[in-house]
Amino acid sequence: MWILAVILVVALMIPVAAILVDSPLGRSIARRLETQGEGGGASLRQLERRIEALEGELEDLNRSLAGAREEIQFVQHLLEDPRKKKKPS
Repeated sequence: MWILAVILVVALMIPVAAILVDSPLGRSIARRLETQGEGGGASLRQLERRIEALEGELEDLNRSLAGAREEIQFVQHLLEDPRKKKKPS
């Protein structure tokens, strides 16, 4: 019975792991691990990679912010008073 439970847990963890790895958080962690994995390299190259990683994270944040702005505009549009739009002439 416990073998079945282990198989079920492993089967359920596969999609969860795939979702986490493909998320912006997973990509950010991967970039950081790449930059930390190199030891004793030229400090200039490390700085370049760190800047690239930060730029990538900044792009992800900008996309998230743009999406949040669109959602806020959509909600504001839904909450607007419909009588404001239709004024009798």
